Amino acid sequence: MLQGVRAVIAESFERIHRSNLVGMGVLPLRFMDGQNPESLGLDGSETFDIAGLSDDMAPQSVVAVKATKADPSTGSGQMAKVVEFQAKALLNTSVEVNYYRNGGILHTVLRNLVK
Repeated sequence: MLQGVRAVIAESFERIHRSNLVGMGVLPLRFMDGQNPESLGLDGSETFDIAGLSDDMAPQSVVAVKATKADPSTGSGQMAKVVEFQAKALLNTSVEVNYYRNGGILHTVLRNLVK
């Protein structure tokens, strides 16, 4: 999160890696069944917008993701390519949702101490 990473999208996560992401305030997202970067035409150069992240988000929510490939600016008038798909937010409990909402475990603990 300190490096500006807000979410990670993958086909699967090891349990401990998923838990560590949540603890650091980074949202682990999993592609829906039958989808992967190749099937969606993603190559890692895209910027991602994630809709559905709200204060009333529930565990295991499905969010909408919009991946936009950078305009090559070749002067040929090509439009930026946009790929829209859904992903599952791997926040498994309401406690994990709270950790994510607060920016991780440390921020959650500090906010609770201030109360």
